[in-house]
Amino acid sequence: MSRLQRYGELVMFSHSIFSFSFTVLAALTAFAGKPDWRQGLLIVVAFLGGRTCANALNRVIDRKIDARNPRTAVRHLPAGLVSAGEALAVAAVSFAALAAAAFFLNPLCAALLPVAGALFVFYSFTKRFTWLCHAVLGVVCAGASVGAWIAVRGRIEWPVLILAASNAAWVAGFDIVYAVQDIEFDRSEGLKSIPARFGSRGALLIAGAAHTSAVLALVLFGFSVGLGFPYFITVSVIAALLFWAWTLAWKDYRKNTLFASYSANQVVSLALLAGTAAEFFVFGTEPVWMSLAGLIGKAKGAFL
Repeated sequence: MSRLQRYGELVMFSHSIFSFSFTVLAALTAFAGKPDWRQGLLIVVAFLGGRTCANALNRVIDRKIDARNPRTAVRHLPAGLVSAGEALAVAAVSFAALAAAAFFLNPLCAALLPVAGALFVFYSFTKRFTWLCHAVLGVVCAGASVGAWIAVRGRIEWPVLILAASNAAWVAGFDIVYAVQDIEFDRSEGLKSIPARFGSRGALLIAGAAHTSAVLALVLFGFSVGLGFPYFITVSVIAALLFWAWTLAWKDYRKNTLFASYSANQVVSLALLAGTAAEFFVFGTEPVWMSLAGLIGKAKGAFL
């Protein structure tokens, strides 16, 4: 096995697509449709560095649990194909790439590095004490969207919080569906998850609610920043894809869980990426939004 194959499970570029589309949407909106390509490249480096670091740390922290689960025992760490030291080295190099990109972007990005590092570690322990671990994963992934916005604007503004909420709800939803296949193992090991707590049907209902919230937040974000036709068509396609995947899982979760949680959501992310590209590069949309105080004042004026 080549070195690239050995470390491929730690890097997992195929998983990076999950939140990359939200990161791109956040960055292009923050750029007001006129990207600075130097900043854009640094954002991509930061995203890939952070994603790889978090994944490698997760594999190290969970390696003993993975070794006891027949489904995950074939992963490279429990199978002995990669050592914990090698995985930690991958995590360190990846975090260094994230840190370098953050320092080149702006001071706030650099100042938030300890928060990012703490979240990368914290998430992997949450399944040991709370069934809200899926929501924590969503928040950690949504940090990429917020980070991209900060990289461009130098501050957090209210539109990106709506987008981050969508990102978090979407990730939490498909992670819940993914966890359905480990109900028996999680219960036997005393691990916490929504499927282990509420059963397969209850978990799928919660996942459906999370994905409904994600779509509604995408709609709200689009209206809030003045996005156009391509974006809202894309959101409609995403809603249809999520509903289709959910119905497949509801019909037969043992057969369709992997597709409904993994493959279908890769398509969702690619659809959002394509719609974002069309919105900004084909139709040339220039997003505009007012301050939150201005929005609240406008809302008050409409009702008073």
